[in-house]
Amino acid sequence: MKYENRPFLNAEEMNSAIIGNWNSTVGENDTVFVLGDFGADDNEKEIIERLNGRIFLVKGNHDVKSNSYYRSCGMCEVYDCPIIIEGFWILSHEPVYVNTNMPYANLFGHVHANPIYADFSEQHFCVSAERIEYTPIEFEKIKQAIKSRK
Repeated sequence: MKYENRPFLNAEEMNSAIIGNWNSTVGENDTVFVLGDFGADDNEKEIIERLNGRIFLVKGNHDVKSNSYYRSCGMCEVYDCPIIIEGFWILSHEPVYVNTNMPYANLFGHVHANPIYADFSEQHFCVSAERIEYTPIEFEKIKQAIKSRK
């Protein structure tokens, strides 16, 4: 919270807001990809049990526990490296290099509110919590935003 000036009084208030936003957006059968830094405490299991949806984690620099630990907490799957879905979308924690000659777009977190990175372009979309109002964003909205830049 202190590094990003998040608008919460404490971690409990932040977690409560994020869980509320999550569950008002995500249904029980929805699939969610968390692009790193799910948690840095020992309360991941308690939080995951309160969240709707099927959760997949692409690990970030703060996700230091084993993949089996995160699975035991309720994650459907855990990835150490970026993954590609639908043959086009690279899901990663840190931004990866893509250029206009490449047939990919990158969805990532990690950079938080750093102004060096735009929210999105023709080939990327930043899903850091600060950029998406601490609320999961639907994949279709990401696709529409990227398409609008082309």
